[in-house]
Amino acid sequence: MIPEIRISVRGLVEFIMRSGDIDRRRSSTGGPEVMLEGANIHRMIQRRMGKLYHPEVYLKCIIKRGDADIIIDGRADGIIIPSDFEDQVIPLLENGSSDAVGVRLPSVESDQHVVVDEIKTTYRELERLKEPDRVHLAQAMCYAYMVTAMTDLPDIGVRMTYCNTETKEIRYFDSLYTREEITDWFDKLIKEYVRWADFETGWRKIRDMSIETLDFPYQYRSGQRELVAQVYSSIARSERLFVMAPTGVGKTLANVYPSLKSLAEGKADKIFYLTAKTITRTVASDCLKVLSGGGLKLKSVVLTAKEKICPQERCECNPDACPYAKGHFDRINDAMYDLLVNEDEFSREKILEYSDKHKVCPFEYSLDMSLFSDMIICDYNYVFDPNAYLRRFFSETGSGAYLFLIDEAHNLAERAMKMYSAALVKEHFLDIKRLVKDTDPYLTRSLESCNRHLLTLKRECENSVRVVEDFDTFVNLLLRLNGRLEQFFDDHEHFEHTDEVLEFYFELRHFLNIYENMNERDYVTYTRIEDGGDFSAHLMCANPAKRVRACTDKAKATVFFSATLIPIGYYRMMLGADDTDPAVYARSVFDPANRALLVARDVTSKYTRRGEGEYDKMARYIAAVSHAKPGNYIVFFPSFAMLQNVYDLFMSRYHDPDEQEVVVQSPAMSEGEREGFLSRFSEPSESTLLGFCVLGGIFSEGIDLKNDALIGAMIVGTGLPMVCIERDLMKRCYDEMGLDGFAYAYRYPGMNKVLQAAGRVIRTEEDRGVVALLDERFLERDYMRLFPREWEDYVLCRVDDVAESLEQFWGTGYEIG
Repeated sequence: MIPEIRISVRGLVEFIMRSGDIDRRRSSTGGPEVMLEGANIHRMIQRRMGKLYHPEVYLKCIIKRGDADIIIDGRADGIIIPSDFEDQVIPLLENGSSDAVGVRLPSVESDQHVVVDEIKTTYRELERLKEPDRVHLAQAMCYAYMVTAMTDLPDIGVRMTYCNTETKEIRYFDSLYTREEITDWFDKLIKEYVRWADFETGWRKIRDMSIETLDFPYQYRSGQRELVAQVYSSIARSERLFVMAPTGVGKTLANVYPSLKSLAEGKADKIFYLTAKTITRTVASDCLKVLSGGGLKLKSVVLTAKEKICPQERCECNPDACPYAKGHFDRINDAMYDLLVNEDEFSREKILEYSDKHKVCPFEYSLDMSLFSDMIICDYNYVFDPNAYLRRFFSETGSGAYLFLIDEAHNLAERAMKMYSAALVKEHFLDIKRLVKDTDPYLTRSLESCNRHLLTLKRECENSVRVVEDFDTFVNLLLRLNGRLEQFFDDHEHFEHTDEVLEFYFELRHFLNIYENMNERDYVTYTRIEDGGDFSAHLMCANPAKRVRACTDKAKATVFFSATLIPIGYYRMMLGADDTDPAVYARSVFDPANRALLVARDVTSKYTRRGEGEYDKMARYIAAVSHAKPGNYIVFFPSFAMLQNVYDLFMSRYHDPDEQEVVVQSPAMSEGEREGFLSRFSEPSESTLLGFCVLGGIFSEGIDLKNDALIGAMIVGTGLPMVCIERDLMKRCYDEMGLDGFAYAYRYPGMNKVLQAAGRVIRTEEDRGVVALLDERFLERDYMRLFPREWEDYVLCRVDDVAESLEQFWGTGYEIG
């Protein structure tokens, strides 16, 4: 089978033809077009064009290169085929494929021309467009070449159609090329791409040979071989697989290894390892290093957030403020090739080293290197976020042979709800109005129109929150405002407050995008008067399933894996599974005798019982558990307020300064402070170290404290999210869907935080430790059924007898109870 190098028409021309500067002040608007999704406008234009117009024509060009075929494909917005040519052209277009030689048909004498049409939507005033954008024109010209390669047409027309999204005004740019001209142009374009395709062909041979001989690097743990087989099988069947794998199974390696094998067998082109936190990205990188030690050859990139990788003091992405932005696109392809041929791991450090060498933006550099990476390790938002997804791979309508490995997948449901929600604050309109009022009267009036409408909505919001049927009138005003903002950026490139206006513009664009794509069943639309008096309009996503599924549809296979996908039905629904998508529960490899699971039956964080009596009982539990054996312990609380109350009581009544040291998480820790706090728990301790933390925060998941570095976790409360307006609206929405609204809005998200915190204790087969659930509500049936299988051996306790239970556990090493 001849290897294939695939690239879309859009991807090809954007990659080869880019030049100039990065300029957030201009490129934020998408070049000469504003890029909200223009699908509806495309269809409107296509319907108006008459029977000679053939919309959405798929075209493919195959260029044979000996060792591999370069396949370039895409969908032309439209092709106008005069009646003289219908019999000759239409049958070939229905096939949609050409090779570099082409298929020749008898020529047709006619003064008419076949025309390829490329449609772009924009909010800019069309009279300001002097000529089509060169990249857009190149897209149309590629399609024009493909049509001539399939036919014997002596010439072909190219039309660029720009439509103003607000006014629906249309402007055309027409050009005509002879067969020789369009072929010449395309040949030059392909010559620029050939060195990249040839390198990729050679690299794939090296990569695949290394994977074919790659052995699993360790002896399989219990259940790990079966998990590897299940992942491999699901990839072959193009499934969405849900894997509940307790800590210690080795789930990262069990997912990556079969994915690599599938890569070498041609079942996939790229692996996306998606995570919610930096620490899990490190775990993935470490996994590849282990496999590289066994002979693996793989190109991989770790994508780092712009703010964390920018070498400047401020992220000002324009050529006036940043030397890396100035001329970036003139240098980027040479920088990419240099890194590509000299390194395999495109780590943060290597990206910074080579970006400094070539003076290119390291963030954009890393995104571009993903094009030539076999495995991309990145945050969820590069696939799922409508504002940040990698358009290089996912903007085309077609899917790719991608594998999505979604680590800590329990985080994706909440993250997705936030990604697909939006809000606009009335006072922000007034802030921008004050900034631009002396510069642009048209923009000022448009801002004022939106503000007046929001004022009307505010008067109707009598009880601080009001659910509304729709925001159609408001959105129409926002669309006009969006157009004015686009024009403002064109006219005032060096405006003093560009950053503030841009941030507002991004909020506006996000709101419009979410509104355009949302469905009423999965959303709550409401207005709210905030505690400080600000007024806001909200689009709250309660069920992200359709949006998540639309993203995973772009992959060949997806694996959702986590230690805490409980209950699995909740996560299957929220993450877009259907009845045919399998779910597996891997067995724990840990000896249950190494963990004491205590459930308190005489204490609760329930709101109606909060007070000094309950707080004192919590403090006594903390004292009893931590006195049973010296070592490191973390206590998790539902809020900073309760943490402080219990901490004060504990320190005044039960703290032993000679034997115990206590450290406390603060609400606004810097990154350095977080690392310092965590470093205190990195090694086993002969004395007692107590950490007071908040459940669901930065220390309750994603941290790996092995080898008895943490011997106890005490979890106060059931983790329920704080009762608030948004959660209650979610509950109502789930109830209307026929679901258990309280469970979906409160209990399931809360219990997941509990499970994650508990999972910090036993990290290896040698670890021993205690998990204490300090709330009697855990004994209710609705919570008991959320216990993982490994928790069947729990022991009931009271504050007066917990020390006896712990003495038995630590003293004998056998299960207690």
